[in-house]
Amino acid sequence: MSGVATPVIILNTKAYQESMGEKGLALAKACEEVTKETGVSTVICPQQFDLAWIAHQVSIPCFAQHVDAKDVGSATGWALPESAKAAGAAGSLINHSEHRLTMADIDTLVTRCRALGLTSVVCTNNIQVSAAAASLNPDMIAIEPPELIGTGIPVSRADPDIVRGSVEQVSAINRNVVVLCGAGISTGEDVRAAIELGAKGVLLASGVVKADSPKAALLDLVSGI
Repeated sequence: MSGVATPVIILNTKAYQESMGEKGLALAKACEEVTKETGVSTVICPQQFDLAWIAHQVSIPCFAQHVDAKDVGSATGWALPESAKAAGAAGSLINHSEHRLTMADIDTLVTRCRALGLTSVVCTNNIQVSAAAASLNPDMIAIEPPELIGTGIPVSRADPDIVRGSVEQVSAINRNVVVLCGAGISTGEDVRAAIELGAKGVLLASGVVKADSPKAALLDLVSGI
């Protein structure tokens, strides 16, 4: 799985003002510091224009926020897995709720990422989609009901069955796929609850990106592991 250890905290910086340019680099360095101080694996997904710049300045893995199932060549404006690899990415999110893809494209991207040595994190919204995604053999699946994203209400509390059920279904189909918990994660207690439900880590964004002290927020998250 491209060297990404679990449990893991994956920080998606999205397109927030607080994660552009130098602020995005500061977030990446905060993740790096927390990993060095605690030994807990962290991954950052910088804004696409900052990916290469940030990936070459930190030792933690950097993932692309999105990649497209377009062929190398005449594909103006598309984000290719091959370009992400060349930029220094160690993996990519695929099918985030804010950038949905067809199952056929997810299949193509998981296969291409594997061939490139990139860790694939397929985002899903329910147990059924999690099960379908598991059959495509991604490295990770992040279960994130879209209605809870950015609310501060963790899925582990609002709908624990969707996490537990996804873990069970994915494990039954492909034991090699790691399940992460996303949507509404913001505290160490949320992380602890997710792990108790069977997840091997979390995917989050605003709980750290918009925090007064991102490093403090990350340390609180790590306390739940």
